Amino acid sequence: MPVTTRAGDGVDSRYAWMRLAAAVSLSTLGGVGLWSIVVALPAVQAEFGTARADASLPYTLTTLGFAVGGVLMGRLADRFGVIAPVLLGTVCLALGYVLSSRAGSMTQFAVIHGALIGLLGSCATFGPVVADTSLWFRRRRGFAVSLAASGNYFAGAVWPPLVQAGIAEYGWRQTHVVIGIACLCLMLPLALVLRRPAPRQEAPVAMAGGAVAGAPLGLAPNALQTLLAIAGIACCIAMAMPQVHIVAYCVDLGYGPARGAEMLSVMLAFGVISRLSFGAILDRIGSVATLLLSASLQAVALALFLPFDGLVSLYAVSAVFGLFQGGIVSTYAVIVRENVPAREVGVRVGIALSATLIGMAIGGWMSGLAFDLTGSYRAAVVNGIAWNAVTIAIAAWLVLRRRARERVAYA
Repeated sequence: MPVTTRAGDGVDSRYAWMRLAAAVSLSTLGGVGLWSIVVALPAVQAEFGTARADASLPYTLTTLGFAVGGVLMGRLADRFGVIAPVLLGTVCLALGYVLSSRAGSMTQFAVIHGALIGLLGSCATFGPVVADTSLWFRRRRGFAVSLAASGNYFAGAVWPPLVQAGIAEYGWRQTHVVIGIACLCLMLPLALVLRRPAPRQEAPVAMAGGAVAGAPLGLAPNALQTLLAIAGIACCIAMAMPQVHIVAYCVDLGYGPARGAEMLSVMLAFGVISRLSFGAILDRIGSVATLLLSASLQAVALALFLPFDGLVSLYAVSAVFGLFQGGIVSTYAVIVRENVPAREVGVRVGIALSATLIGMAIGGWMSGLAFDLTGSYRAAVVNGIAWNAVTIAIAAWLVLRRRARERVAYA
């Protein structure tokens, strides 16, 4: 059980902000697990001589491993504190990169990525860290959680150009070794900042139907979890096409992998701006309204990939896509924190965020399959827009439910 920290080290304290800085740094470093394979995909595909859908398998297994691992690591954090999964994840991440550099086939490469980098590595620096951050803030919870969740986007902005430069100069195998060593040396000291336990949280009061007293939506935790999982999968199937395949798309158009890596970096850099902006918006209009707004804007941005495929226009569309979709994922963590008991926040935030990674895994594979079947990514874009509509529908229902409950409360 969490214990009360000493004065000045509690909720909204200076230490909470220092802890947040360490969490963002860890998430940025650990987030390499989801982005290095995106950049390395053309080189790995060429070496092993596989089709585009098969070359997407390492990303799919890594993402699925990340999703399952996020739940396991969340439960570990609920029981032992966030430092336990972070230390475990750091060691496994480093080991995974070193071993994957020696893979002799696409299957070996995919399994190592899925098990060590996904299931036991990078996931420890995302869901558990975001959930832990939600326990340390009350007044600026939306912004703080969004900043913690931005570590994954900082990783997407920083790592792709570095990985691409390493592959161009030394090859993908040596680059993987360097990544593993760098993560081990940089992440272990940062993990020690998170060693203090979270402040004591107020005990929840159960209501009829399983909902928590004071929960804005009045839904039982399992019912809410199911809705958020469906919404998360759907929105990230849509998100996957640009984020997973932009490098390969640029290669197909003749622009080269370096331009694609730059576009991915631009996309995720603007995603950071978006995530922080939507964090501030979340603190003003609420979590479910922010989910509806960001999901709707993502659909608009995704549609822009249909008419534009010029080099300059793709840079612009990548920036717009990043700017419009960055706020979605962090809203799930805040919705969970507002509506479930604090003692379950690690595992339940882990489930919500892992659902988004399942969506990314499915969407990445779907986009590769659509390309193999049609020879272009237009069908993948249309498929993403259709799935995005599911998220919009769920968010709209949650907004209407919250407003109805507020009208009853004030009647």
